[in-house]
Amino acid sequence: MSRDAAGGQSLTYAAGWLCWPGGEAPAACGRGGVRRDKREGDGASPAGAFPLLTAFYRPDRLTAPPSGLALAPLRPGDWWVDDPGDANYNRLVSLPYPAHGEAMWREDGLYDILVVIGYNTLPVVPGAGSAIFLHVARPDFSPTEGCIAVACEMLVGVMALLGPGSTITIRA
Repeated sequence: MSRDAAGGQSLTYAAGWLCWPGGEAPAACGRGGVRRDKREGDGASPAGAFPLLTAFYRPDRLTAPPSGLALAPLRPGDWWVDDPGDANYNRLVSLPYPAHGEAMWREDGLYDILVVIGYNTLPVVPGAGSAIFLHVARPDFSPTEGCIAVACEMLVGVMALLGPGSTITIRA
């Protein structure tokens, strides 16, 4: 991994691969491709360089991996708001919650471990896209709804290399 100007580790997603100096892994991006003009619901992954903010894992399926990123266990009531009209748009809340969102406690294993990509976070712009994560890929590496996804064992291994100042650059 290379260190960026802030001292963190840098990942790059491009053309179906997540790469860093000394390693690479097959990866999936959004079904809408990679776009600079990402919008809520378009299925695209946002183009650009973004901080890696924090991480979550399913404690009933995985042991917390070593990481310099803040790492927290998911809970069954965790919910990510994707309703652009809600004050907590693009944020984690707990159920019950009145706005539309996405369950973080999933049965399909895609969020057994995930890293929050700092896209549309400071400031949050309603409708610009939400819930952009680095998470576990489906077995066939089919496209995501806008996230970047890699094999679970690869993501667990990469976690040890990440910490404050880590970034991901997403490009077509």
